[in-house]
Amino acid sequence: MLLEDDAGLALVDSGIGLLDCRRPDERIGRPLIELAGFQFDEAETAVRRVEDLGFRASDVQHIVLTHCDPDHAGGLADFPRAKIHLTEEEFANLGPSNPRYLPIQFEHGPDWRTHGEGSRDWFGVQARRVPLGFASEILIVPLFGHTLGHCGVAVQQGERWVLHVGDAYYLRVELSTDDHPVSQLARLRADDDAQRRKSLERLRRLARDHGDSISMLGYHDFGEFPTSA
Repeated sequence: MLLEDDAGLALVDSGIGLLDCRRPDERIGRPLIELAGFQFDEAETAVRRVEDLGFRASDVQHIVLTHCDPDHAGGLADFPRAKIHLTEEEFANLGPSNPRYLPIQFEHGPDWRTHGEGSRDWFGVQARRVPLGFASEILIVPLFGHTLGHCGVAVQQGERWVLHVGDAYYLRVELSTDDHPVSQLARLRADDDAQRRKSLERLRRLARDHGDSISMLGYHDFGEFPTSA
């Protein structure tokens, strides 16, 4: 998800990066690659897609992370000048003893910018402002559970909002049922499944009560991605 403003560009998550594509076994490891079914295509990396749009990697001044799993944070090294925004809780969870994350993906020294508990009431959720200097308001929306600091990212578009939910659901069908086969994967991958289920209920409420104001999209549901004409 790329945000364009007169002040510059911002990404929501950075995906698999160029170095991951070139050295997958070293950076990610064969067991995780086979478990997750990761695919590696340089043309599909965020930096190459940004360049395809006529921009340069240096034009991306900010990256807002939903969380730091390898398929969300591997591309950070492709944007070394960007400021990396995430929740305080996710940053605290990043320690080298946590096997969930891959320290090699952060060896370039990201410019971390953490965001603590906020007071912005967003449709009944205590959201956190991300001060990018953009014309549109950008908010971190806590959706803990998948990881201990997982969040969504809400972007104002006129009178409506787009909410990137990260991995708070893998498929949109999870907004209506707990019995889809992907629900088992969601439970297994959650650092705190009780929190994950609370976050999912929060999304269900937002979709039910504020669907006329909020459009949601997940990181893994291709059915929600825009289609080209």
